[in-house]
Amino acid sequence: MLDMAIEAGAQSDDAIRSLLLARLPDAQKLANWILHDPVAAEDAVQEAALLAWDRRRSLRDPASADAWFSRILVNVCRAELRRRSRRPAVTEVELTADGTHAALAERDELMRAIRRLAPDEQLLLALRYGRDMTVPAVAAATRMPEGTVKSRLHSALEHLRAALEAERRVERRLEESMR
Repeated sequence: MLDMAIEAGAQSDDAIRSLLLARLPDAQKLANWILHDPVAAEDAVQEAALLAWDRRRSLRDPASADAWFSRILVNVCRAELRRRSRRPAVTEVELTADGTHAALAERDELMRAIRRLAPDEQLLLALRYGRDMTVPAVAAATRMPEGTVKSRLHSALEHLRAALEAERRVERRLEESMR
């Protein structure tokens, strides 16, 4: 009897290992989109994989393994965003000579505005628009009711609009002071 339980545990360990290895590329993309930093995303994926391995016995339904791992990864990214919000952010803008400066400036303006948002707002926007997840998928990944996801997304978009306007006001003041 004990031998059968050990053998079943070994088979499920192999299945979890296969799931984690197969999920790593998508997990890296998701974490990178949420965190906007490839190095931090790689660290988050590794931490999530370790947590998933430690918690592998909590997975009851192998069919929901993808959502289970995504939820772990989202929580790790959320914790990283909260840590970041306690530290000042430094942004570097790389100038180019081929005319892509305007596109880079717009992207940087958007990134600065997104970083002004609360970590949970950043996470919801990253899942919904960065990863193009549906509201039900975002709700499953964050363990929130769909109505809550919708209302928080609406609020996050309003805050993003306000943050973008604040960024633009700051830029206009800088331009005016340089004249």
